[in-house]
Amino acid sequence: MSKEEKKEPVKGQDSLQNPTWQEVLDEGVRVLSQAGIEEAQLDAWYLFSESFPIDRVHFLIDRNRPMHREIFEKGWPLFAERIEKRASRIPLQHILGSQEFMGLSFRVNEHVLIPRQDTETLVEEVLRDCPDRNADILDMCTGSGCIGLSLAVLGRYRSVTAADVSEDALRVAAGNAKRLFLIQKDVVRAESKNFPGLPLRTELTVWAGKNRENAETRQFRLVRSDLFSEFAAERYDVIVSNPPYIPSGEVEKLEPEVREHEPRLALDGSADGLHFYRILAEECRKHLKEGGRVYFEIGCEQASAVTELLAQQGYTKIQVVKDAPGLDRVVKAVWTQH
Repeated sequence: MSKEEKKEPVKGQDSLQNPTWQEVLDEGVRVLSQAGIEEAQLDAWYLFSESFPIDRVHFLIDRNRPMHREIFEKGWPLFAERIEKRASRIPLQHILGSQEFMGLSFRVNEHVLIPRQDTETLVEEVLRDCPDRNADILDMCTGSGCIGLSLAVLGRYRSVTAADVSEDALRVAAGNAKRLFLIQKDVVRAESKNFPGLPLRTELTVWAGKNRENAETRQFRLVRSDLFSEFAAERYDVIVSNPPYIPSGEVEKLEPEVREHEPRLALDGSADGLHFYRILAEECRKHLKEGGRVYFEIGCEQASAVTELLAQQGYTKIQVVKDAPGLDRVVKAVWTQH
């Protein structure tokens, strides 16, 4: 039996007699460790702290004290259920329903990729390179909306458009937008508008400032589009994308949390993993303003190939940016009319 197939059930509630806080947590760690979860201790803690009313400080103080019976009986069924799900390789983020990215909490489910820290490199590059808040930005293959919304909220850009072919993913992104974009500290007015009869399209507008008279208008749009199929003459200052880039043959080799629970549509980049970069390199030219920029997340071994695709299409100032662990993670370039 392989490591990922081993699964030992959580002890029944009645088998734990007057347990301490530590003993309850240890039971979760035991089950996850038996199931081959690499970060069993950390994952068990997250599930534990979401199931019982305690934080890390109070746990360290009280961990060897017996848990109050009412607290145990109320929290144990939920904790045991969550541990069983994680032991079956359902991602922690799907169980908890959210993932932090750029300091913001994004709701996630099986219809979107879980935001990863590596992708923060792309957002940070755009924020650093593009201080002009009047910039128009397009996030292609938005998924949960983590890139586009982070730019809209943190960069406070005038207009950010996020597109995806998946309606299910866009519904997740729309929920995140209503939580993160519409409800900002300085927003004095907000509205959300849908456009029936068209491919899924949502337009969120906020007026932000100290008062209504001097408020600035910012917009976040969601558009269902098969890449650029729903974009005609629109042009942008910046186009960002984290497209599917894993070679088809490698998808089945991924961890079960990824290959079984994240959408293949957002993972599979065709035989060589470069299918979407070829399209993006060609099509982004038609939708960039003079001097516009592109930012693509890449697999750590794809920098040379993506750089060459951009060079062939006439982009200049092509650069490769490494992520925090030192791996190639982003390729960025500038488009100038020739």
